[in-house]
Amino acid sequence: MKRSAVAADRLIATLSESANFCKHFGPKVADFSFGRPAPGRRRGCGIVADVYDDIIYEVDDPVATITLNRPDSLNAWTGDMDAELRDAMGRADADRSVVGIVVTGAGRAFCAGADMKGLTALSSGQAGGEERTPDGERPSWRTVDGDFNGRLTYPMALRKPVIAAVNGAVAGMAYPFALCCDLRVGTPDSLFLTAFAQRGLIAEWGLSWMLPRLVGPSVALDLLMSSRRVKGEEAHALGLLNYLVPADELLGFCRGYIEQLATTVSPASVAVMKQQVYEQLHRGLGEAEFESQELMKESFGRPDFAEGVQSFVQKRPPEFPRIGE
Repeated sequence: MKRSAVAADRLIATLSESANFCKHFGPKVADFSFGRPAPGRRRGCGIVADVYDDIIYEVDDPVATITLNRPDSLNAWTGDMDAELRDAMGRADADRSVVGIVVTGAGRAFCAGADMKGLTALSSGQAGGEERTPDGERPSWRTVDGDFNGRLTYPMALRKPVIAAVNGAVAGMAYPFALCCDLRVGTPDSLFLTAFAQRGLIAEWGLSWMLPRLVGPSVALDLLMSSRRVKGEEAHALGLLNYLVPADELLGFCRGYIEQLATTVSPASVAVMKQQVYEQLHRGLGEAEFESQELMKESFGRPDFAEGVQSFVQKRPPEFPRIGE
């Protein structure tokens, strides 16, 4: 009877904690959608794929891979791609089979920035240059309170790690998006460039906030003012890339990274630590230290802590619960 009571108490605690965790740390799928119909789904070889127009979305446990799929235009960013990417990211965050998300580009580029047709319309003052949702409405980007749910910064608000697999050029609005992913893995063929100053523009979509925090203010200004091209090896040295791998190993490396997370670490812990890192960029050391004490107390009460200790003592791999619906 004692074992049954303990098991019941643990189950109640787990369900309560899961609900509490999702309430405080988990953006809902609806937060990242535009009210469009759910895309069609196809299955095969253990892979679940959602059918979109400008991206490819595939889930192969424990990885969701999102491929920007306009290779003929170097995956130039469009309103439809924007909406589809945001929708797919929300789906991956809510999918229990997904531990981490990889975003990459089809062909020889990650993304060359905004589609030139849209830029041409904007430069000539035509209304057609405005971004629209698939239903023709102006998108509302800040659907949840907080700094990390903006037009391109929302990967920072997801609970799960997001890796940008930078297979080629990153330019224009793809630059801040890539920096808002949690990690960037590139190859010698990766290329970062900002042409904003050359087009009479400014550092857009939060780039002026992210770039100095990665490379320092002076280097950030150099990159922004000169618009010079930064190839893979220099990007790695500057801190734009976390890892540099051979081109033919890019996606395999990213998958292996997420597979290691899936078998060794607590998804709940990763979600909380991700929130800590980003939100505490705004706070002083004292406040951050105090908040970490409160979060640590909460973590002591989670079943993941008991499992982490028991798996260590028993010298076995941990079995942490996944996050998702």
